[in-house]
Amino acid sequence: MANDIGLRSERGAILLAVMVATGLVAIDSTIIATAVPSIVDDLGSFSSFPWLFSVYLLTSAVTVPVYSKLADTIGRRPVLLFGISVFLLGSILAGIAWSMPALIIARAVQGIGAGAILPLSITIVGDIYTIAERARVQGYIASVWAIAAVVGPTLGGIFAQLGIWRGIFLVNIPLCIAAAWLLLRNFRETVERRPHKIDYVGAALLTASMTLIMLGVLEGGTAWAWNSAAGIGIFAAGAVLLAVFAVVEHRVSEPVLPLSIFRRRIISSTTVLGFGIGMGLVGLTAFIPTYLEVGTGASPLVAGLALATFTIGWPIAAALAGRFYLRWGFRATSIGGGMLVLAGTVVLALLAPHPSVALVAISCFFIGAGFGFAAVPSLVAAQSSVEWSERGVVTGANMFARSLGQALGAAILGAIANSIIIRMGGDAHDAHTIVSASVAVFIAVAVVAVGILVSAIWMPKVVDIVGSHAVTEKAPDATGPVPTAG
Repeated sequence: MANDIGLRSERGAILLAVMVATGLVAIDSTIIATAVPSIVDDLGSFSSFPWLFSVYLLTSAVTVPVYSKLADTIGRRPVLLFGISVFLLGSILAGIAWSMPALIIARAVQGIGAGAILPLSITIVGDIYTIAERARVQGYIASVWAIAAVVGPTLGGIFAQLGIWRGIFLVNIPLCIAAAWLLLRNFRETVERRPHKIDYVGAALLTASMTLIMLGVLEGGTAWAWNSAAGIGIFAAGAVLLAVFAVVEHRVSEPVLPLSIFRRRIISSTTVLGFGIGMGLVGLTAFIPTYLEVGTGASPLVAGLALATFTIGWPIAAALAGRFYLRWGFRATSIGGGMLVLAGTVVLALLAPHPSVALVAISCFFIGAGFGFAAVPSLVAAQSSVEWSERGVVTGANMFARSLGQALGAAILGAIANSIIIRMGGDAHDAHTIVSASVAVFIAVAVVAVGILVSAIWMPKVVDIVGSHAVTEKAPDATGPVPTAG
């Protein structure tokens, strides 16, 4: 399949468009939390507000494989523009929502759009930048999340204080327009036009099965008991549909998610690694603020700044990772990142019984750096091992695994924390109780770190790069010219 994006487009302008599009998802993921009390005061239904997060995570995750396959079929540009348009529609609907159910539906629409934005942005980077450049560019994209970690909550708090919480959604309108304009103006791609058979049945089965499974994970133990008829039934139904999906995918000519790609060690190992990163990510971002606020009496701002060192360490490491994997190889760099994550999480778990904002901040910085050194080389290796026609699916599988890891991590780690809290009397405002629960969570995150390291070790020593030389542990040929992917 022909693809001359790099020849017909200004890469800097495309990167700017990708960063703006990524900023939509990044800011939206962080801005809403601080405005929840204002939303509840206005719309009511406090018991329903968790769905503002759950439904967004659900719809954005289950649509990733579908968008990724479409991007490999009809091109990146139309699919990404569609995602931005749907996200814009969801933002407008959220800005004018008249009730909590209406706002939840609007968040679902936003999630459907977001499902295209992040994986397609990462895929485009893989298309237009060489292997030597991708880590640096991934660092730029990671920096968007770092900025959003500070700007999002700040904007949310400002809008909430001014009594205009709807602004947290309406602020997306100019960002959506800017991202779409930059793409339309600068992004051109040539895709070989040939008849395609869209796997509608597979797409529907995958979406339905993943929706049921993720719904069971997100709401299990909250909306219903894990061992209740509803809790068991929803997982059973999801598993049956997933099995039917697997059968269908083996029989269609153009499956929405080719299961054969997971027979390749580089794809299966990096996908599992992405899953572990998702679990570890939610374990830190969801629990450290409460741990510090209750355990040490730190203000939300101080707790947020301590966690922000994690989002600072990640982009720094991501930007530096290219130098390491070009010299030592993808696997060795990912292993180094996994070891750093394991060391940081073990230190965090050991020090957790004696809360300290400074020590948590230092640990988070090194854990974030470890994630950067592990995530970027593994993703670049997976992208570089396939042709343009499979790069979207491979990137989408990695992003989906990360989202699934976050959903499962939130459920599993939340269950661990809740069990400790209940056993100690159920007082979620007691410092000793929260510290004990957090210690258990951080130990679990350290176990996840072991899985990340094992996944990195599982990566093949030699990665066959499409259109270039194989990259080995010492990567003797990787320093030579690397043609633009595609």
